[in-house]
Amino acid sequence: MIVNRKTKDQTTGKVAVAFLATLALVSSAFSQTQSPAEANIPQHTQTDDLQKRVDALQKELDEIKRANAVNPAEQHNTTAKASAPAHPVSEEDLSIADDPHAEPFSYADFTWLNGNARTKDTPYATKFFTPEIRSDVNYTYDFRHPQDDTISGSSEVFRAGEVQLTQFGVGGDFHYDNVRARLMTQFGLYSQTTPRNDASPTRGQWNLADAYRYVSEAYGGYHFNVQHGINVDAGIFMSYVGLFSYYQFDNWAYQPSYVSSNTPWFFNGVRVQWFPTAKLKIEPWFTNGWQSYGKFNNRPGIGGQILYRPNGRWSILGNQYALGRDALGVTGRTRYHTDDSVEYKYFDRPGTGITKAAFTLTGDAGCETGGGVSCFGNGKNGPKQSFLGFMLYNRVWFDRDRYAVTVGGGRINNPGRYLVLLPPINGATAASGTPYFTENPGDQFKAWDTSVTADYMPSQYFTYRLEYNHRAANVPYFSGPGGVTPPGGNTGVPGSTVAGWSPDLRNSENRVTLAFLVKF
Repeated sequence: MIVNRKTKDQTTGKVAVAFLATLALVSSAFSQTQSPAEANIPQHTQTDDLQKRVDALQKELDEIKRANAVNPAEQHNTTAKASAPAHPVSEEDLSIADDPHAEPFSYADFTWLNGNARTKDTPYATKFFTPEIRSDVNYTYDFRHPQDDTISGSSEVFRAGEVQLTQFGVGGDFHYDNVRARLMTQFGLYSQTTPRNDASPTRGQWNLADAYRYVSEAYGGYHFNVQHGINVDAGIFMSYVGLFSYYQFDNWAYQPSYVSSNTPWFFNGVRVQWFPTAKLKIEPWFTNGWQSYGKFNNRPGIGGQILYRPNGRWSILGNQYALGRDALGVTGRTRYHTDDSVEYKYFDRPGTGITKAAFTLTGDAGCETGGGVSCFGNGKNGPKQSFLGFMLYNRVWFDRDRYAVTVGGGRINNPGRYLVLLPPINGATAASGTPYFTENPGDQFKAWDTSVTADYMPSQYFTYRLEYNHRAANVPYFSGPGGVTPPGGNTGVPGSTVAGWSPDLRNSENRVTLAFLVKF
């Protein structure tokens, strides 16, 4: 039988109030029939004793309510995409944040955020397990009609003219006695395309790409009841570098701009989530590398995230990464990166035709130094190897948040192309490279994009999405009519030259995507 959590909590509260009232009446009647010896006890002492008993009962009631609720401090939603609080808040209540035991970000409803699921409750959640099921199916129409139906330069859209399953994920969050764990699988195209963009498994043995292929998140850890909570987790966890979520259901757009699409979706390592207040999260990382299952060379990477939400309208996020040696086989090259976002809800009137409006602005900057390249310009240490980009999105919700329209886009400049997604020419991967599109020091790459997204959300668990994308680059990069696959299929080792053939790459692309997105 399905029990509505809100109704259950209200019933529990009513029973408790009635019980406390009965206790007070019984105590009052008892005080009128007390013995002469008891009559000498001061009245204020009896009142204090009664108040202590009431406080103790109230404490037990609060514990029962907490046990019946999903504790966000024990969930993945205490990362950058902090979801709805345990008891969903329809209006902002900053007084909750003043409670020394308040759950992080529980004083307002943050389901409007980009990169954050809008679901407000989870069916069948229990004290021990919160299940989660995701499905992402899309059909993409490419105006250039590549003959091999292959789309290049995206970490979200991979095939054209076909109905394709991008991801089907089953998993959830385990939480008991302060111990926590999360698992989310990835069946579908993500199981091929995400490992393909990681070159680290080619270093050493045990085929890490296959070991992790069907896992998008898998970690375990412990929750410490210190201040507003401290989580210590180890495994594969989402990064939220680039603001957007790895899962399209959570985002305002299907195809994010380059500063999100080309930066890490996940890290494999250890993180500590520290909540000194209900409005602030400080999260240091120790990782194997830049979106990698293993190390690229002899040094791991470090980084961290700071997330601050002063109220229900603002979210300020900063991600930093440093010291990683993330160029395969180049032991002396070090990577640095900063990714910073602000989200602001500037309109919120639930009873009107336009119910909400918000925007996001993200800026990224980074570089590599050593191993023949330089952060600060062409010189004796090598050519400049850097990354600079931004993206801006604006979203408007209508008709009780059932409809929404998002307009946005961005731009990047990435000399050295070290964060450019390699086109899958003749089966090329991040490890193999390809002579048809080099990623060498000094190679220039500038790109920009824009998109318009329309969402229909008949349920909090489902989204119909229709999106138009225009993307462009200063060099041929996107799939043209001739495609990126040799006649007869991939030939030779991945990425190798094929005699008498070359890929058809163009400077721009236009496409339309229709997606069916589910999250329970």
